[in-house]
Amino acid sequence: MPFIPCCIECGSHANPCRCRIVGPTIGFVAFALAAVIEWPLGAVVWCFKHAKGRRIMGHPAAVVYPNVSSIFPI
Repeated sequence: MPFIPCCIECGSHANPCRCRIVGPTIGFVAFALAAVIEWPLGAVVWCFKHAKGRRIMGHPAAVVYPNVSSIFPI
């Protein structure tokens, strides 16, 4: 049986039940996919340009997850 991630965010004001499941779960999947690509690339770039490498490695957490998670109000 495959593992399916499920993320729950309680206390949100995006919907009447104040609980979100779809947005954070899809955001986590998008974060993981972006991290698989961007972290090794960022590590290689970091060897030559430290600031740029850190920015690349932080992109999934700083940009991808919040943007994808906020698209879905549920």
